[in-house]
Amino acid sequence: MKFARHILYLACLSLLAIAVMACANIGTPEGGPRDYTPPMMLRSNPMPGAVNFKGKKVEINFDEIVNIKDQTTRVVVSPAPKEQPAIRAQGKKITVEFQDELEPNTTYVIDFTDAIEDNNEGNVLDGFSFAFSTGDHIDSLQVSGMVLRANDLEPMKNVLVGLHSNLNDSAFSTLPFDRVSRTNSRGEFTLRNVAPGEYHVFALRDVDGDYKMVRTEDIAFLDQVIVPSTREFTSQDTVFTFDQRIDTIMSATHTEFLPNDLLLSLFNEEYKSIYFRKNEREGDNKLLVLYSATMPEMPTARVLQPQIYDDNWYKLETREAQDSLVYWLTDSTLIKADTIKLEMTHWATALNDSLELKTDTLTFARKRSASERKQLEKAAKEREKNEKELKKLEEKLAKLRQEGKEDTTDVEIEVRGLRDMLTVKPKLLNVETNKNQAEITDSLWLRADSPIGSINMRGIHLEKMNRDSTWTTVDLPTMQPANQWDIFRYVAPMSLEQNTDYRITIDSLAIESIYGVACDTIRSTFKVKSEEEYANLHVHCTNFSGLAFAHLLDKTGRLLRTVDVKDGYADFYNVLPETYFVMMILDKNGNGRWDTGNYSQHLQPEDVFYYHNPIKLKKFSDITLTWNVYEKSADQQKPEAIRKFHPEDRNNKLQKKDNQKKNNDEDEEDEFNSNGFINNSSYSGDKYRDVKQGAIR
Repeated sequence: MKFARHILYLACLSLLAIAVMACANIGTPEGGPRDYTPPMMLRSNPMPGAVNFKGKKVEINFDEIVNIKDQTTRVVVSPAPKEQPAIRAQGKKITVEFQDELEPNTTYVIDFTDAIEDNNEGNVLDGFSFAFSTGDHIDSLQVSGMVLRANDLEPMKNVLVGLHSNLNDSAFSTLPFDRVSRTNSRGEFTLRNVAPGEYHVFALRDVDGDYKMVRTEDIAFLDQVIVPSTREFTSQDTVFTFDQRIDTIMSATHTEFLPNDLLLSLFNEEYKSIYFRKNEREGDNKLLVLYSATMPEMPTARVLQPQIYDDNWYKLETREAQDSLVYWLTDSTLIKADTIKLEMTHWATALNDSLELKTDTLTFARKRSASERKQLEKAAKEREKNEKELKKLEEKLAKLRQEGKEDTTDVEIEVRGLRDMLTVKPKLLNVETNKNQAEITDSLWLRADSPIGSINMRGIHLEKMNRDSTWTTVDLPTMQPANQWDIFRYVAPMSLEQNTDYRITIDSLAIESIYGVACDTIRSTFKVKSEEEYANLHVHCTNFSGLAFAHLLDKTGRLLRTVDVKDGYADFYNVLPETYFVMMILDKNGNGRWDTGNYSQHLQPEDVFYYHNPIKLKKFSDITLTWNVYEKSADQQKPEAIRKFHPEDRNNKLQKKDNQKKNNDEDEEDEFNSNGFINNSSYSGDKYRDVKQGAIR
């Protein structure tokens, strides 16, 4: 019996194992629907909006595991404590532990902006903040708006936005903000739990983390004083019956926090202290002098060592923003010298930020590695040996001829060989010019690989082809440097005819470098395109006053051309068929370029506008567009295709795709805007965000 029971027991275990294995092989169960919802706060200690708080630690619990992303750049506490609080995410809980004593009778705000996200899908809890008070009252007003970069209207994320109740200009650079927040990935901000009063509003990319402005940081400011307030308004929503008859009209009261449409234009004053940075010898004939910023005037240079005899000892090339100077040496004494000393007199920034003349002595030593020196020494010894050998052979040849020897062929061959070896072959100047196909807007140009010293215009010949395939000479104006400091590229100030073949011939020796190296004969042919391959674009800019200019941008946002806006029109002629964008700048001072702002002078950066749609041009078309430059708000102007920052995250895109059909079914016409009540029982005060979400305006 025991044996039978034992067999039965084993059989049951075997059947159970088979069943478990069969179940395991069925397949992995499918997961539930994708999680699109951000974490939700369940409870906290203290409670949100608590008063008379005496502790130093805040705990916030959520309905799922959470992470804090980039807390040092996204989470801010105001008023700013002396020492940053310790902020941690532990499972479903976030703790904020203050390191110093809290001020009495003060409302504290921990603004997480968009730093909190769930652990699984990365859904962001946007605009979350937590407030409490150490007194018996908590401030409750709020203001909101957006920060855009002034020169291209890009939304600026993770930028501090703060309020100062001290209305003196010096408060921005000497005091921390009274209330502070950060912009989210869309450049939006909301300053919550603000006390009643008058404030100045600022934005700051706080590089040094002291909540105060320094002149080298990106800033924005509003000229006017703001007064936070609220406004109550009532909206109505309609419930329809199954057969689309009105069933019930519902009313709801909302609180609107004002102002809620602040626009801050972030700029950099482009202030840089001017000082000497470094110098080096880039080659035997090139000296580099680098400064920290553009000089108001070119420095003066005087050679201290070695002694030279030519006052015109250099040709100057400037690089970048005229803060990098290259002296191309033309004096052979300097080129051969192992060490050169220059006395440089230049402008420099003093301690009080004023400019003063300063003189530095700069040393330029020839830089050669050990292997280079070894090779030069070897070459010099080899040359010396060959020169001695050549001298002996020449003496031998002279003696043989003096003695009347007829067979001197072998010696003559050796002499010629050594002479050829010791003769330095002249180097040719490499010059490029127009070739193949040219645009109507192009000019005749040439570019050399060494600084150009002289151009003999009689040695440059331009011809164009006639209809009968004969060539006619074209008169050429004197070629000029492409710009004031360009010593490599020259252009002829002339217009080329459209749909015409040209050929250019540059005679040998017509162009010489500053070292006397000449070009060889150059021949090139090119054809100028026909105007039928181009389009003309006329943009009629309206609703603005004053001077302005417009940029034509390609489909990547790169600047192609700039024209003045004359009588309200920006005319772009002979544009290749492509997709373009147009940008306009109000040129307040008429200098033809965009100018930044200046806080101490209360000067705002010049206004920038974008035509909100791409413009597609076709061949041989002539298009005129009318553009009211204030038709759209600043945050809606720049076309999506050329935006550099795209804040919409992966989950939002997936949700839009998954819910497209559902949204199409639900988005039927509703004259009362019933969507305003969906998850919006009260108006948040953030105009930019709530309009996008469908809240009642």
